[in-house]
Amino acid sequence: MAGLYFDQFKIGQVFKHEIRRTVTDMDNVLFSSLTYNPAAIHIDHDYASRTEFGKPLINSIFTLGLVIGLSVQDTTLGTTIANLGMTDTTFPKPVFAGDTIRSETRVLELRDSKSRPGQGIVTFEHSGLNQRDEVVCCTTRAALMMRSPK
Repeated sequence: MAGLYFDQFKIGQVFKHEIRRTVTDMDNVLFSSLTYNPAAIHIDHDYASRTEFGKPLINSIFTLGLVIGLSVQDTTLGTTIANLGMTDTTFPKPVFAGDTIRSETRVLELRDSKSRPGQGIVTFEHSGLNQRDEVVCCTTRAALMMRSPK
């Protein structure tokens, strides 16, 4: 399924994205390595075993990227021009290897672009939930979107 154009979104519209993803320890180690994040809580099982969590935490920026990535197929695939920013990002519950993450998206705001007449800005709220339906990530994202071709 291709993404939607700016004029196809409606305020309050909710997407419950079909694709889910189980997170692995390798995802965490690879992402932390690729982003030069040497925090022991992500990559050192021995260290993490002595923390309150008892095991490594999945890197929260990986979680954020996954939650947004899971939304792309239904919302912005091929129709987005750019991400303009993210705000109000929270991680209310930790994510661990073996957790399965799904994503839900709500359209919060639509506005015409002032500088680009053929485009508009959609403000999305993305929520990531684990297999127990606990919210593990929430963010508000503004995206510059194409309008439908005339």
